[in-house]
Amino acid sequence: MEQKSKQKKIPMRQCLGCNEHKAKGELLRVLRTPEGEIVLDFTGKRSGRGAYICKNVSCLKKARKSGRIGRSLDCEIPEAVYDRMEKELSENE
Repeated sequence: MEQKSKQKKIPMRQCLGCNEHKAKGELLRVLRTPEGEIVLDFTGKRSGRGAYICKNVSCLKKARKSGRIGRSLDCEIPEAVYDRMEKELSENE
């Protein structure tokens, strides 16, 4: 009898900047920690509420302009936090 190999399901997430669906591993997680801090989660494993963007500054800028990250994380994100995230992202690009 022939054995069928089970294909592993790849989790898909939508970028809040360009609205494209991509594999979760290709995207960067923006995280609201249980303490309420907004950070970039490069590992994707920290606990908290997450939203996803592509790993480029242009998608972060689009999401910032539309206010989607704040709505997705259900909180107000200060401009200084966006500036810090842009700087962090450009260093890791």
